[in-house]
Amino acid sequence: MLRNQRLNDELENEAADSPWARPRDLVAQMTIEEKLGQLSQVNGGTPDLHDAVREGRVGSVLNEVNVDEVNELQRLAVEESRLGIPLLVGRDLIHGFKTIFPIPLGQAASWDPSAVQCAAAIAAVEGASSGVNWTFSPMIDITRDPRWGRIAESLGEDPHLCSVLGAAMIRGFQGASLEDPESIAACAKHFAGYGASEGGMDYSAADISENELRNVHLRPFKAAVDAGVSTFMASFSDLNGVPASGNVFLMRQILRDEWGFEGFVVSDWESIRELTVHGFTANEREAAKAAAEAGVDMEMAGDLYRRLIPELLEAEEIDEQLIDAMVRNVLRVKFELGLFERAYTDPSKYPEPLNAEHLELARDVAAKSCVLLKNDDQVLPLSKQDLQSIAVIGPLADDGYEQLGTWVFDGDSRHSQTCLQAIHSVVGDEAQVRWVPAMRTSRSRQDEGFALAVEAVQQSDVAILFLGEESILSGEAHCRASIDLPGNQEQLIDELSNTGKPIVLVVLAGRPLTLRNVIDKVSAVLYAWHPGTMGGPAIADLLFGVESPSGKLPVSFPRSVGQVPIYYSKKNTGRPPSHESICHIDEIDGKAPQTSLGMSAFYLDDGFTPLFPFGYGLSYTRFEYRDIEVSSHVAIGERVRFSATVQNVGERAAEEVVQLYVRDLVGSVTRPVKELKGFQRVRLEPCESQRVCFELHTDELAFYNQKMQLVTEPGHFHAWIGSSSEPELWGEFEVVAAS
Repeated sequence: MLRNQRLNDELENEAADSPWARPRDLVAQMTIEEKLGQLSQVNGGTPDLHDAVREGRVGSVLNEVNVDEVNELQRLAVEESRLGIPLLVGRDLIHGFKTIFPIPLGQAASWDPSAVQCAAAIAAVEGASSGVNWTFSPMIDITRDPRWGRIAESLGEDPHLCSVLGAAMIRGFQGASLEDPESIAACAKHFAGYGASEGGMDYSAADISENELRNVHLRPFKAAVDAGVSTFMASFSDLNGVPASGNVFLMRQILRDEWGFEGFVVSDWESIRELTVHGFTANEREAAKAAAEAGVDMEMAGDLYRRLIPELLEAEEIDEQLIDAMVRNVLRVKFELGLFERAYTDPSKYPEPLNAEHLELARDVAAKSCVLLKNDDQVLPLSKQDLQSIAVIGPLADDGYEQLGTWVFDGDSRHSQTCLQAIHSVVGDEAQVRWVPAMRTSRSRQDEGFALAVEAVQQSDVAILFLGEESILSGEAHCRASIDLPGNQEQLIDELSNTGKPIVLVVLAGRPLTLRNVIDKVSAVLYAWHPGTMGGPAIADLLFGVESPSGKLPVSFPRSVGQVPIYYSKKNTGRPPSHESICHIDEIDGKAPQTSLGMSAFYLDDGFTPLFPFGYGLSYTRFEYRDIEVSSHVAIGERVRFSATVQNVGERAAEEVVQLYVRDLVGSVTRPVKELKGFQRVRLEPCESQRVCFELHTDELAFYNQKMQLVTEPGHFHAWIGSSSEPELWGEFEVVAAS
């Protein structure tokens, strides 16, 4: 309450041209019912919605994308309500509107901020053409548990990568100015810690120490504030015993007081009511009070604010100044969007959705998102001149719906270009294509289609398998305890591998899957995630060498689900494992002494390394790294410089993602064994080399200490430059106190 009193005192002294002046003046004219209307978001199609808008009881509508209906709702708000306040129109444009891009986890595999920004910009302009002016993206939860269905919506396990790509998405959605008709407001979600939900189960509690919270999970959200994000969304989850929608520490202390965020916070769907379900409040009245006092400005889908805050005001349990501050936060975003000057949408003034330019960019992003995990004997790329027949196997080869992925409301599978269609287009009449779905869905446990698949492979020069997960198996509330290939897919691979023909496995999925049981039975693996509208042509470009794969993993791939959570930036522990110090369960002698197996941090049956590490991804060429140079001594406040020579020693031009990692060897709080601190995409012709340089200010080496102070401590550091989180080229440097 004191903070809101201070804010009101400051607002009284604001200049007339300040960003708060117009919201302040408008709030002064509003009744309490109109104020609560601005804090209420209502789902499109709700009965009596028109009357509610006309009466000023709605501040935002979500999930309405019929532009005629949106314009009518805006007309009622602007022309028939007492104060003429336009509506925010929200929609989940998670990875596209009409043109669907790869799922966010796939986009993160591109390690290309410019591509991610362009994808968001296209989603924004296509959504804006239907009247949408606000999207609930990016999702910047740190995700280290692939069982969690919402990992598909994330940007991966690493705070630096997530921060850079999340900021790029925000710039894409919001453009150079929110007043631009082609820009929409972004929303950083879910604040905070949702990605650490216990057991990888959606809506579960998260228990994260404050130090870990600040050093890992909050970093992308601070980057979002720095990027100018307009709104935040509170998480569904219980964080350390306090659900986010009632969490004063998150919403007031960190977001407002420490970071100075001036946009507004929206609840997740009915998450304020769920404070009572959590057991945090005794009833809905207490829930409304807790959320408002915590700093949740707008209620999504629920009606607790509208119904119960008048009672709380009457009982003097809430001060109306608190409500005024919440309303000002909402109104400021509406003014920044230019809605008071431009409430209506004319679709003719926007580019046509799904136009050739949009589709070409979707194809490019999909190609950059695919990660080549294995390529024995350079079976890829395929040469159509050398192939007389190709077997295309699997239920996902020709399914335009499933390739779109999770959380797609507005994409139409009729616009998808599938992998089978693209392969036919590439090979034309030069090779026979035999397609056998083999399974009805990715989850099928029947094998009646296997015989036809085996026959097709036996009669072909190569088999391309399109397997993985249907879109319904990932996303919100779609968590899996087992993350193996579902259904009978492993059995299908077993039978096809017995033919002795080269097998290329293309995986379409919404999460990392455990591939240990099949990885040795196929010649090549291309991980394509759910690649979106243009997934087929993008994958075909890679399979036939039009492009070389350049994607890198944004998450570690476990050998088995028992290794989860597994991530590269772990702590060293007091007994770190090494390949020399561990013993596999199958190698243990009978009656072995208790202390004979290494006494270090590893699993007897799965070691300590992932199947594929963070940052990993192969190419159709080879890159060599050499001659690392690192500033040997720098003072706090100066910059550390790193460089290495990268050379394409293969025969094809290709792009490489060069990655910089750093380790702080000694800290007042133990530090990870490696942390990503920078990355660059470089394109090199055959035999071409390039000196790749990085610079870090010592502030970028800072971490939160035991007192929760952000500090850079003097000491010794290691640095690596390479192609993944397991690089060999390293150097060292020292940071000293400023003189």
